[in-house]
Amino acid sequence: MTAVLFDFSGTLFRIESAESWLRAVLTEAGVALPAAELAATARALERAGALPGGAFPERLPAELAGVWEVRDESAALHRSAYTGLARQVPLPAPGLHEALYDRHMTPAAWAPYPDAAEVLGGLRERGIKVGVVSNIGWDPRPVFREHGLDEQVDAYVLSYEHGIRKPDPRLFATACAALGVEPGRTLMVGDDRRADGGAAALGCAVHFVDHLPVAERPDGLRPVLDLVDRDGLGIRP
Repeated sequence: MTAVLFDFSGTLFRIESAESWLRAVLTEAGVALPAAELAATARALERAGALPGGAFPERLPAELAGVWEVRDESAALHRSAYTGLARQVPLPAPGLHEALYDRHMTPAAWAPYPDAAEVLGGLRERGIKVGVVSNIGWDPRPVFREHGLDEQVDAYVLSYEHGIRKPDPRLFATACAALGVEPGRTLMVGDDRRADGGAAALGCAVHFVDHLPVAERPDGLRPVLDLVDRDGLGIRP
C-alpha cells in the first residue's frame, strides 16, 4: 500500500450542527431570534437539506431536482442547489440564505474528527502518500490549513475543479495520477458506499467509516493504519 485517499465531509471533517450554523449567521448579521424560534428554524433548514455536509433533503423540490443531481460539478451549481434548498425556509432578513451558504465554507464551520491528525500523521511517518477526493463545490484547503492538517495532504482532487464526481472512476484515477501511485496499491476511505465505493472499479481497496457527529466517532479512522500495515485489506471489485 503506497497511498490513501480520503473523502472530506463525514470522513476527515464534520460540519457544525444546523443550529450552530444558523446562530453564527444571525449573530454576524445582528439579527436576534428567540431561542425556540431559532431551534425550530434550524430544524426546518436541516429537514430541507440546506446545510452542505449535513442531512440530505427529506423532500427534494421538483424545481431543484436537476441542479441537485449535478451540484458537485461546479461552484455555481453547488451554490444554486443549496441556497435553493435554504430558501424553502423563511428567514428574518434579506441575504441570510446566501450568508448561510458562505458560512459553511469557513474553517470555523468544520471540526476534524478526533483521530484525523493522528491517522494522517501516522501515514506520513510510514511514507504513505495522502490525497483528498471530494464531491464538493468549493475549496476546502483553507479548512485543512486552519486546523493544521494541510501539510499532511499531498494532493486534493475536487469534483468541481474537474467537472466530474464520485463514483466516476476518473476522479479516483486523477487522484492516483496526482500522487504518482497505482490504484491497486491505494486505499480509498469514505463514508458514502456508493460515491466512495466507486474507487473499487479502478482497483483500489475501499474502507468505510460512519458519518457521525465528531463526539460520537472518536476513533473511526484509526483502523486505516492497521489496514495499511496489513497491506491494504479492504473491499475490492
